[in-house]
Amino acid sequence: MKKIISLLLLVALFSSCNEYQKALKTEDVAVKFDIATKLYDAGKYSKAIRLFEQIAPAYRGKPQAEKLFYMFSQSYYKTKQYYLAGYQFESFVSGYPKSEKIQEAAYLGAKSYSKLSPAYSLDQADTVKAIDKLQSFIDSYPNSEYLADANATLKVLSDKIEKKVYENAKGYNTISDYKSAIIAFDNFIADYPGTKFKEDALFYKYDSAYQLAINSIPAKMEERLNVAKVAHSNLVKFDANTKYKKKADEMFARIDKDLQKFTK
Repeated sequence: MKKIISLLLLVALFSSCNEYQKALKTEDVAVKFDIATKLYDAGKYSKAIRLFEQIAPAYRGKPQAEKLFYMFSQSYYKTKQYYLAGYQFESFVSGYPKSEKIQEAAYLGAKSYSKLSPAYSLDQADTVKAIDKLQSFIDSYPNSEYLADANATLKVLSDKIEKKVYENAKGYNTISDYKSAIIAFDNFIADYPGTKFKEDALFYKYDSAYQLAINSIPAKMEERLNVAKVAHSNLVKFDANTKYKKKADEMFARIDKDLQKFTK
């Protein structure tokens, strides 16, 4: 019995492959559409895509076009071809504004771009694009069933951008470009007032101001020491028991000592 079942499955598989090969070669777009739909329903998205690519231009404007382009978009998404999926879903949304699939297509289009977002340390152009797409979806469909997931994805992407900006500012401190670090941390704190990196940002701004001050020429040292003193005050104001307290206090003692030279 097992041999018979195996033989039947083999025959079915061979027949399916043969049918697919014939569909690729035929000039009959209706046959291609039928086989592509069967492949799509069977989860064979890569094969379906090859057929969809062949017949898509011929079906534009036809009654079956909406179904075709929805399956085409989904096939790209299912095979993780997110650039193409995003493009196809956006085309679907603009081409079929009255479709019952429009919310899903709009959401998956935005979601496709979010899938392209790289690690925070890399260029974030795709992340910014994904944020714009997701925000546009949220604004357009505030009551969508996909809203919770869209908001969750948006937060992940926004957090990634926030971390990128923070790490860029910290990078200036690391390479001892203290002037740039101070400006970058000021901008970061202004742009992300509720950031989870605020304590770190305040400390590294303070450290940057401190390092700039103690390594200054005498003519600029007093002014820069006072800037560092204010930075220390802002850190302590944020958290009197900051995790950087020991180091911050040691630095402050040096600032105080050096400032005394200018009061004599």
